[in-house]
Amino acid sequence: MKFSYIVTIAIMIVISGFGFFMYNQIIEKSEPIHQNRKRLPIPVEATKIQKGSIDLRRTFSGTLEAYTKFIVAPKISGRIERLCVDIADTITKGMLVAELDSDEYIQEVAQAEADLEVARAKLMEAENALEIVNRELKRIKTLRERGVKSDAQLDSVKANQLAKHAELAVAKANLTKAKAALKTANIRLGYTKVIADWTGDDNQRVVAETFVNEGDTVSANAPFILVVQLNPISGVIFVTEKDYTKLKENQPVMLSTDAFTDENFHGRIYRIAPVFKQATRQAMIELLIDNPEQKLKPGMFIRAGVILQQEKNTVIVPEQALTIRNDQIGIFVIDEKQEKVIWMNVMVGIVQNGLAQIKNNDDISGYVVTLGQQLLANNSKITISTIKPTESFGRKKTDIK
Repeated sequence: MKFSYIVTIAIMIVISGFGFFMYNQIIEKSEPIHQNRKRLPIPVEATKIQKGSIDLRRTFSGTLEAYTKFIVAPKISGRIERLCVDIADTITKGMLVAELDSDEYIQEVAQAEADLEVARAKLMEAENALEIVNRELKRIKTLRERGVKSDAQLDSVKANQLAKHAELAVAKANLTKAKAALKTANIRLGYTKVIADWTGDDNQRVVAETFVNEGDTVSANAPFILVVQLNPISGVIFVTEKDYTKLKENQPVMLSTDAFTDENFHGRIYRIAPVFKQATRQAMIELLIDNPEQKLKPGMFIRAGVILQQEKNTVIVPEQALTIRNDQIGIFVIDEKQEKVIWMNVMVGIVQNGLAQIKNNDDISGYVVTLGQQLLANNSKITISTIKPTESFGRKKTDIK
């Protein structure tokens, strides 16, 4: 019993010794490998630091609207005898667009002309009656001086003269009234021809919509057609508070649409709303867009690109070069002579299309690490495996062929 116990202990001691020996062998063989790994330079991808211009651009979605709208409507009621225009027709200022039934208004003109003739005749009658009374008054005065006529007779003739003067004044007023009635009747007759006449310097516009058909009976001021101006055309976008302060009137805008994917259109900011909508916390911006060929139409969806900020002669690195160490944003600048990297804290300005502006150090030059930063620390030894051009970071995917 005692002998077997001693043998067991001896075997355990031998096994432990062998295990310790093997462990030491493994450690001795692995230590040089780890030490060699620490000494090996880390391969990185680098890009040359550039100095140049960088823009802060924003693209806003919006819709197109007609720059001006004008609704043609009749000033009188009636039945439409002829509609002279249709949708998409180009019309000029002062053009006839519709005609109403004019029989009733022609009759009104004839009646007004007859009333005018009657008024003229009555005026002539009043003038003749006054002339007769004036002669009678002159004769009575002569006879009164001779003592043939009495004062009562003279007063009677004078009263008659005053009455004739009043009748003449009424006749003149009736003549003026008849002339006005004739003029009104002619104007109303003219209203049977519906004219498109708008304010503004533009001489041509386009029919966007019609609301009536030939044969319809319409009331006064009922909409006939909608006429719009297409050159220039207006665009409406909405912006947040963050971008609002960077926008100014007459600021250039570049627009694109789904209808013309390979073409850009030029415009400018025309009006900036002074208030924000409470529901969306956005402000309306109105654009004015050149549209000489009238390709753009109201209701189209647009994307408006605006340069909100521009920096010139500034340090530019790929956005990919930015990294974080100890909650600080920085970059690894390559020391080519020492074949190592130097960590540098930076202040980032504009970030656009894969490029970033460095604001706090205009003296940075050389190369910056863009791939492999996760393995680096300050003064880490490196080897540059690839150098990429800075321009490749500033291209959109669709621009790279």
